[in-house]
Amino acid sequence: MSDPDAHLLIVDDDERIRSLLQKFLIRHGFLVSAARDAAHARRLLAGLDFDLIVLDVMMPGEDGISLTRALRETRQTPIMLLTARGETEDRIAGLEAGADDYLAKPFEPKELLLRINAILRRMPEAPAAAEMQPKLLTLGPIRYDIERGEMWHGDDLVRLTATESQLMRIFSAKPGEALSRTRLVEELGRDKGQAQERAVDVQITRLRRKIESDPKQPRYLQTVRGAGYMLAPD
Repeated sequence: MSDPDAHLLIVDDDERIRSLLQKFLIRHGFLVSAARDAAHARRLLAGLDFDLIVLDVMMPGEDGISLTRALRETRQTPIMLLTARGETEDRIAGLEAGADDYLAKPFEPKELLLRINAILRRMPEAPAAAEMQPKLLTLGPIRYDIERGEMWHGDDLVRLTATESQLMRIFSAKPGEALSRTRLVEELGRDKGQAQERAVDVQITRLRRKIESDPKQPRYLQTVRGAGYMLAPD
């Protein structure tokens, strides 16, 4: 089932695709706004909050990967990239820029719907008033609040993408236990395959940049040779 309160932003320079997607997603219970290019999207984002952005990569002017990178500097709204390119390098570039998922054109609208719902399910719920002390993991100067799904560096909230947030939830449920890339792909609700496992590697690299003082020599999000990745809190 789709979240009837979720507000999506569709950004695509192809008017036909933009209109079809908007109508399709509205029929499935979403609130949907649409933008014709990155500049139009920026104007909408300046005045509205969205639960997820569906963003075409190939657009005139500022492309989707550049816009994704810029948005990640100030917000953690989930981003789904649409691209006509099938090369692994382009998919990896989108993930490294901060996208949560990608879908190559042409695609079935139903698959887009399934992926959108999967991303929204991974987003942490708004924290309710806690009646008990939250559970915390300490990673050097980083604190991770398991109950709220929040990461803090001192008094500063560390912005996590939807996928990064889900990865932290997975790792914090099994601290000190090595989790294989295959298992992480399954826990994230992704299709199996080497491409998705490579995508997990990219997300781990990005998460390490937010946790580790030296991401190339990770202390807390470790690589366990032959076994996968392990969160090793203090």
